[in-house]
Amino acid sequence: MADVPTILSQIVQGDCDAAERLLPLVYDELRRLAAAKLQHEKPGQTLQATALVHEAYLRLLGTNGEQCWDSRGHFFGAAALAMQRILVENARRKKRLKAGGDRKRVDISAVEPRISGPSIDLLALSEALLKLEEKDPRKAELVRLRFFAGLTLAQAAFALGISQSTADNDWAYAKSWLKVEMQKHDLP
Repeated sequence: MADVPTILSQIVQGDCDAAERLLPLVYDELRRLAAAKLQHEKPGQTLQATALVHEAYLRLLGTNGEQCWDSRGHFFGAAALAMQRILVENARRKKRLKAGGDRKRVDISAVEPRISGPSIDLLALSEALLKLEEKDPRKAELVRLRFFAGLTLAQAAFALGISQSTADNDWAYAKSWLKVEMQKHDLP
């Protein structure tokens, strides 16, 4: 089996099969390098080490043979630079206004709207629930199961034949939608 510098020179010379021989030789080291880079990222990073390695590898070998590496160290230096650029691009993309860059993440349980309680207007809830049912019958049924039948979210999900995560999403949406709709009812 050839060593990394030999394979790198074969890649530069246009050997198409050389790239396939290189990845198994360097993958574990690139993965460790990627994991080390990702450790320094902020919590909530969605990019994983495997994806970072693959993207960097494609960038390193995807050029038109313009790259020339003298040694294994030179290749890994270039890989580290490619990973850094990918992470910076990812961070810039997340900061864009289009991606919600000016917004802060908030734990939903800390600001969870309440649709139940001792002072709830059942008439307003009923009217809002009818409107929700026209818009999305499954979400309305989930609210009925939770609010009126007293089922847990897991029990309601099972009763509706949907996954727990779908039930979580539906419940969060329905509570917010009902709250907004019920507030419209309170306005003069």
